Amino acid sequence: MKNKQMNSKEEKGISKATLGRMPLYLHFLQEESSKGAQYISSTVIAQYISVSSVLVRKDLAFVSSEPGRPKLGFAISRLIVDIEKFLGYDNLSEAIIVGAGGLGRAFLGYEGFGNNGLKIVAAFDSSSKLVGTKIGDKEILPVSKLREFVQEHNIRIGIITVPKYAAQEVLNQMVDAGIQAIWNFAPAPLRVPKDIVLKTEDLAASLAMLAGKLYKLEGRKA
Repeated sequence: MKNKQMNSKEEKGISKATLGRMPLYLHFLQEESSKGAQYISSTVIAQYISVSSVLVRKDLAFVSSEPGRPKLGFAISRLIVDIEKFLGYDNLSEAIIVGAGGLGRAFLGYEGFGNNGLKIVAAFDSSSKLVGTKIGDKEILPVSKLREFVQEHNIRIGIITVPKYAAQEVLNQMVDAGIQAIWNFAPAPLRVPKDIVLKTEDLAASLAMLAGKLYKLEGRKA
């Protein structure tokens, strides 16, 4: 019966907005769990996410294997497992990164990806000054070894942190090597085949939006 219910939920699909809130729910639940909390209500979660409790219940209905209990709420440990499974965090995915400059090096040194189901196993660069050096326990490999490494280790996720002018070429190399999902941090509009997942993070646009909101906030205070 549970399997039929889960399949029914999957068939209905889930909106991008709901999907985007899942990591926020997970982070909050993990924090509450570390404090010793065992149950939590949709109202408390809603206050943290800044949405309505009705929306929280609708969101969690997509992933929760156990409904909330009257006067207690959701079992935090169970809900954490359900969200991690839904997001794929219970099945650690290995990824490679191309571009071992400032941002790339920061990503290689960031341990938080592991908590979110991602493990960067190798980095590649075209600079002779960087190739052969190490960041932590990871050696920077030449881009010419990308295809061989991806196919040998069955890597499906690639991260792009190269300059704008090199991004499309790197993406093409990733696709040719067998990468299926690409996380792009280069400020460039990239072209991908229909069967490839591409997510571009525009840091400049995010900063502009932040500055704009700050300007409006200061204007209201004036």
